[in-house]
Amino acid sequence: EALGEMLGMDAYFGDFMPYQGGEYGMAVLSRLPVRRVENIRLPDGEEPRTGLEIEVAIGPEGRPLSIVGIHLYRTVEERVAQAETLSEMLDAREHPVVLAGDFNSFRGDRVISALRSRDWFVIDKDGSSMTFPADDPAREIDFVMLRPASAFEVVEHRVIDEVLVSDHRPLLVVLRLW
Repeated sequence: EALGEMLGMDAYFGDFMPYQGGEYGMAVLSRLPVRRVENIRLPDGEEPRTGLEIEVAIGPEGRPLSIVGIHLYRTVEERVAQAETLSEMLDAREHPVVLAGDFNSFRGDRVISALRSRDWFVIDKDGSSMTFPADDPAREIDFVMLRPASAFEVVEHRVIDEVLVSDHRPLLVVLRLW
């Protein structure tokens, strides 16, 4: 909520689990009008996980777009189950979807391959693709994916050189919706 206030954005939170007297989970911020919010429960692994979906209205026509934040976790088997469950639930969306976050997976591994096989398009980053750890990035485990790819034009997608806000480098993506 505080980050949303500082940025002049609406903040939405989906809890995974209680943590240190509060809650641990996923947040999505938006300046766009939000029509619907859903905290999609994913298969539990060592820790519970969700995908936080906000459906926003785009352009003067108010076309729907879903933006889903995720943080997949732990073993490859757990992450594949989480990714497949989320993708299956998002199959019902008749409008474009952006899926973004910490996949804890490498480009081309079983998790990313499972999502690609379900028609998710992984956006290539301009410049360095390394996102983790923030202070000396050596791995690409954070991605932005689109479905259907034909609904979007990728104007820009890059890693931001920022080491203080998270243990991951943030991503910037600029999309044009067709």
